Amino acid sequence: MSDLIFVALSIFAVLGAVMMLVYRNPMYSALGLLVSILSVAGLFALLNATFLFMVQIIVYAGAIMTLILFLLMFLNIKEEHLPKEPKKYMLIAIGAIIMIPFNMVILKAVSNLPDTDMNIMANSDFGDIKPIGMLLYNDWILAFELISILLLVALVGSIVLAKRKKSKKENA
Repeated sequence: MSDLIFVALSIFAVLGAVMMLVYRNPMYSALGLLVSILSVAGLFALLNATFLFMVQIIVYAGAIMTLILFLLMFLNIKEEHLPKEPKKYMLIAIGAIIMIPFNMVILKAVSNLPDTDMNIMANSDFGDIKPIGMLLYNDWILAFELISILLLVALVGSIVLAKRKKSKKENA
């Protein structure tokens, strides 16, 4: 049953990516991206990787997609403002043809792997949040804190730049 679910989620992920490339309307492309993101989240859930599943849902499907959809609605892009793409389908086909040898190499490498049990053990802590948190806060605490400071500085900088541009507009 899990193999069937894996195949279905994989097909949905690929179809979402194709939707993202094929549709001309940016809103439909964003929905294709959402289908692909949710399918990848389902694949993480199938692997019992609960942390990655939750991050995929909360960060990508939640925050990033909300931002993308908000920007698309805010910009209100009309059909006539979109660029003309006369060779779009030909470029997609060329990209797919170029990827075939890479996919063949990957499939060959996977087929040469030793034949072992690839199931996740029920009692293992694979994908749990606690081992990731312990590793992050014990071994990588300095890097974690430096990244949080960097993000804070970026946030303050963006606010300062936004205020500066607003005040220049008001003075003119």
